[in-house]
Amino acid sequence: MKKKTTSILMAFIIAVFTLTSCSNDDDNNVVVQSNTIADIVVNSPNYSSLLAALERTDLTAVLDGSTEYTVFAPDNDAFDAFLQANGFASLEAVPTDVLTQVLLNHVVAGTNTASNLSTGYVKTLAEESTTGNNLDLYINTSTGVVLNGDVNVVTADITADNGVVHAVNKVIGLPTVVTFATADSTFGILVQALTRESSFTYVETLSLTTSPAPFTVFAPTDQAFVDLLTELEVSSLADIDAATLEATLNTHVVAGANVLSSTLSDGMMVNTLGDNFTINTEGGASFTDQNGRTGDIIVTDVQAANGVIHVVSRVILPSL
Repeated sequence: MKKKTTSILMAFIIAVFTLTSCSNDDDNNVVVQSNTIADIVVNSPNYSSLLAALERTDLTAVLDGSTEYTVFAPDNDAFDAFLQANGFASLEAVPTDVLTQVLLNHVVAGTNTASNLSTGYVKTLAEESTTGNNLDLYINTSTGVVLNGDVNVVTADITADNGVVHAVNKVIGLPTVVTFATADSTFGILVQALTRESSFTYVETLSLTTSPAPFTVFAPTDQAFVDLLTELEVSSLADIDAATLEATLNTHVVAGANVLSSTLSDGMMVNTLGDNFTINTEGGASFTDQNGRTGDIIVTDVQAANGVIHVVSRVILPSL
């Protein structure tokens, strides 16, 4: 009996020692279970399409390292809707370079929990093709978290060892300058102006991703339009005749170039689809139009896939 008791005691001591060893660090050759963003995707059946896309573009390793990221993760239904909407029969039918940029457009550097997100623009890892400038993502937190105007975060703060995952209900397509104009309420009156006349084709044109894209758009805020109405002594946008409105809108658009703020210089003439205007950089970035009117460039380099937006505090007028 004594021998049996001793054997049981020894087995118990060995078991305890083994369990204690398993709680030690890697120096004792203990395998620690990881929970990276890639692990979360791999272990969720709802993300099998996302996983297949990551593997096809060789991006799985990016989300399996130690660098911290915030990932807005679309599920299988979201990918199915994306493929159908864009006329792709399967994930394999999407060109690899396009798929790579679409996936990178869901990734933001650093760990950004839902409570840390605020209304405004953040840079994703996706890039504009002519400059390599990182694309922006417009976040609206006024009612939940909405991305680029139509993508909702449905489950937030899925924590990982190397960042955080937010589940979204749609694939975030590569944004155009129209995407940001319609998503950002700062440009409400601008959108009204662009769409006021049935003959205007601004929305269709500025949504293009081929020539005459890329575009550089100097976008006036709502307050800029309110100030213009006061300046012209009219009560509404409807009081401006169509020809004048079209000429004015044309003067805010450069075609065929993604002009970043770093390339703007003092005295630089900007050649637009309408009239020209001059850039001033002394004392801050501003412009002078053909009527001697000046305004400030208050936000620069909001990057879309087909062009860049610079926000201006005053409507730029052509020669009147």
